[in-house]
Amino acid sequence: MKIFVGGLSYEVTDAALKELFTPYGQVESAAVVNDRYSGQPRGFGFVEMPTRSEAIAAISALSGTEYMGRTLEVNEARPPAERGGHRGGPPRGRGDRGGRDRDRNRGGDRRGGGGRGRY
Repeated sequence: MKIFVGGLSYEVTDAALKELFTPYGQVESAAVVNDRYSGQPRGFGFVEMPTRSEAIAAISALSGTEYMGRTLEVNEARPPAERGGHRGGPPRGRGDRGGRDRDRNRGGDRRGGGGRGRY
């Protein structure tokens, strides 16, 4: 079971995170998430435990507790949201702004014609 751990101190390492969960059962992996550009920790991470009952025990025991001066938020990880090719904002693409496709319905050739009259 994959567990989300939020509210981590920026000094927490992967090894320290694994050590925090080990008393509750076997830990397959533990990773603190770092910013992809700066490399600095982002204050959260993920722990994977193979046994669901052990993972639930760890969540119950650690959620809301203080660790390295910060209060932990611990719960079952949700699947990542589907992402497009950009971050935030409205969906990109031409939408109804035009482009080459707008000329498709003007009738016959590319010189225009068809459609609305001139006047």
